[in-house]
Amino acid sequence: MGSFSIWHWLIVLVIVLVLFGRGRVSEIMGDFGKGIKSFKDGMNEEEAKKAAAASTPPPPPAQIATTPVDVVPPASVTTPPPPAATPVPHVAPTPAPGETKTEQL
Repeated sequence: MGSFSIWHWLIVLVIVLVLFGRGRVSEIMGDFGKGIKSFKDGMNEEEAKKAAAASTPPPPPAQIATTPVDVVPPASVTTPPPPAATPVPHVAPTPAPGETKTEQL
């Protein structure tokens, strides 16, 4: 017993029509069609949202309002002159004890 033949499907269809009636089957199929249509609309709406989000650029960063400030150095402050270099005294070497001085400059 492999697949159903056309006769099997016709018998199933007749049983469904007898159980539910012609009007009820039509109503069920109409609701089924509306459900499929609603599903497709929802899918298209999601794709449209994704496409719109991808195509719109992000908003620019907020600008911070700044006012220019004039910087004026205070008039009473003066810079001191650089310190003068202190002279280093020249000290002549002294001979070690027991050493003789041979020549003097």
